[in-house]
Amino acid sequence: MHQLIKHFIFILFISFSLASQAQDHDLAIIPKPFSYEKVAASFLVHQATAIQTDEKSNAQAAYYFQNEVLNATGLSLGIKKTALNNVISFKLVPLKSKENHFYQIKMTFQKVEVTAATEEGLFRGAASLLQVLKQSKNANGTYTLTCWNITDKAFFEWRGLMLDESRHFFGKEKVKQILDWMAFYKLNKFHWHLTDQPGWRIEIKKYPRLTTVGGVGSYSNANAKAQYYTQEDIKEIIAYAANRFIEVIPEIDMPGHATAANLAYPQFSGGGSPKYPEFTFNPAKEGTYQYLTDILKEVNVLFPSQKIHIGADEVHFGNQHWNVDADVQKLMKEKNFTSLKEVEHHFLYRMGDSILKMDNEILAWDEVVDSKLPVAQTTVFWWRHDKPEVLKQALVKGFKTVLCPRLPLYFDFVQDEKHQIGRKWDGKFVTIEQVYQFPNQDILSLEGAAKLVQGIQANIWTESISTENHLDYMLFPRITALAEAAWVKPDAKDYTLFKQRLNVHLRYFGESGLYYFHPFLPEKFQEFQGPVQRKKQSTNTDDLTKQEKGL
Repeated sequence: MHQLIKHFIFILFISFSLASQAQDHDLAIIPKPFSYEKVAASFLVHQATAIQTDEKSNAQAAYYFQNEVLNATGLSLGIKKTALNNVISFKLVPLKSKENHFYQIKMTFQKVEVTAATEEGLFRGAASLLQVLKQSKNANGTYTLTCWNITDKAFFEWRGLMLDESRHFFGKEKVKQILDWMAFYKLNKFHWHLTDQPGWRIEIKKYPRLTTVGGVGSYSNANAKAQYYTQEDIKEIIAYAANRFIEVIPEIDMPGHATAANLAYPQFSGGGSPKYPEFTFNPAKEGTYQYLTDILKEVNVLFPSQKIHIGADEVHFGNQHWNVDADVQKLMKEKNFTSLKEVEHHFLYRMGDSILKMDNEILAWDEVVDSKLPVAQTTVFWWRHDKPEVLKQALVKGFKTVLCPRLPLYFDFVQDEKHQIGRKWDGKFVTIEQVYQFPNQDILSLEGAAKLVQGIQANIWTESISTENHLDYMLFPRITALAEAAWVKPDAKDYTLFKQRLNVHLRYFGESGLYYFHPFLPEKFQEFQGPVQRKKQSTNTDDLTKQEKGL
């Protein structure tokens, strides 16, 4: 016991020392800026400090900074068009750099200037300045900021996070909280997995049963009341994300993972298999294509991203019924198809054509690499880490590609060898260091990667995640490693220095009330006890056990 206490004290000492080093000797911004230098000066923020904008800017970055300062410090700083001293300025200026995310910060004891050529650049600068403020020393309602000169830009354009809300639904406020943290860490793509087997989570006015029937249930309770986002909810969240320069991309799964939709409108079902009943849409009925196109037309109106992710993965799990479906067999005979894979590709081509006619880009999982989807208008999401040949094939064919392999970018995988609630792959799990070090040079040096790899994305599947606290536990602090892996040039990453900065940010999670995993003190917050289990028959959601609720 004595040795255990000594060991615990030693770990605390090391953690405190690392945090102190990060604050005293380095800039504890995550993701690490492209270049920065310390200035021998301090800038004082107090109630009379002004935020200044110019007439060219729409002040979006300034409003964000103003509100976040109020949340963090209680100071209500005013926005003014002119100010001389003790001013924080956001200004659009002509710059040689063409990157939307490029920005510069210059600080003196009198003035802080954030400059960029774009509104997004100003916003990324505001996020960095906010982190400098949060690290400042405060006394009597004033905050003393260490001065830095910063020049910054992102390595990857696509810096994404996917949330699965079909299996478990978390709601508007949780999504907004996640968007806040994404903005704080300069992530810019929110991939929203809204439909799958357990539930349909987006209102489609032409087909109301999709939510009233298809929205019933979750992965852990098939009889849970219907939960979904109304179209007004969707608009609200998209606007919230847009104010943080985050693009929201919807995923409407097809032709597989269609069980919830088929419960609502069985006339469009293509059947399934014993393990995956009613898993597919019917690829041989003309009505199916009109039905799904009608759905995607409403999705297109709601989401300004001009991108629709159609899933298109794991169709073979539940297309067994196609072998005996009269319409499918007739289609195969007419088209001279010799396999169900050709039927699948026929479906993808038809629906891809509908998406292109809406002037949208087609997004899909990596199973579509060998389909006939148009290369120039399709982005592939490489998720099967055990199939590197599929990534190579995607690049050789010329597909734009987002990297999101299970290992190390599936955040439903556990993050410590002692953890049990979540996934493993042959005993392997996903540590924060593995996230940080991705992608390696083997991937980046593949033929075509420099031009075609758009970026990286972490995916949070929620079969084993049913509560907000558990969601936080799996996301934090791995979101920080994701952010730095996406933003920082690979040869500029340094995991040792990252850990020093991370110690500072762990404090932010605690202050925000998040239930997070502490990678340096793994026992600080215990893993959730008991896995989520599929409850197939229940007439009362109160019958859920504590284990099933994740408590």
